[in-house]
Amino acid sequence: MIENPASPPAGSEVALLGGGCFWCLDAVYRNLQGVSEVLSGYAGGHVDNPSYEQVCGKRTGHAEVVRVVFDPAVVSYADILRVFFTIHDPTTKDRQGADVGPQYRSVIFFDGAQQEATAKEVMAEVEREGLYDGLIVTELAPAPTFWTAEAEHQDYFNRNPWSGYCRAVVAPKVAKFRKGFAHRLKERAA
Repeated sequence: MIENPASPPAGSEVALLGGGCFWCLDAVYRNLQGVSEVLSGYAGGHVDNPSYEQVCGKRTGHAEVVRVVFDPAVVSYADILRVFFTIHDPTTKDRQGADVGPQYRSVIFFDGAQQEATAKEVMAEVEREGLYDGLIVTELAPAPTFWTAEAEHQDYFNRNPWSGYCRAVVAPKVAKFRKGFAHRLKERAA
């Protein structure tokens, strides 16, 4: 695993987000225009270089997260967050559907005051629009150390589209994203 992935290209920004299983977020953000890299990993805990098994054991404090590198000239941080709030339920503490535990919490790890302010604005926008019946419980915290997950967790959906979890959980989220943000999809290679 890599503690600190390479710095993003000049002019790029990084969003660090947790919204349930990282396979779901990874699959969606890989399709968004302006995104140049997505890494699944762990953040927000107290154990250095955790393994998937340790994080799933619910004792490291880490959340499953994605590190999204994007070009703000193509897609804004606010739009990255609007996608985030569309593809997971931010009203359930430490849970996304059948996935239960602190590693599945809804969390935005911000990098600086501007990202924090934008996150608060988008969260208020989502509340005003009444997208969810419950109150948003998304944690908002400064970006901690990011630990890249094991290789088998990277681009999981594209490599395992026929697995039961991908078909039942990831695919519907990807379809919802593609429908709601069709104008923001990357063009597919011919």
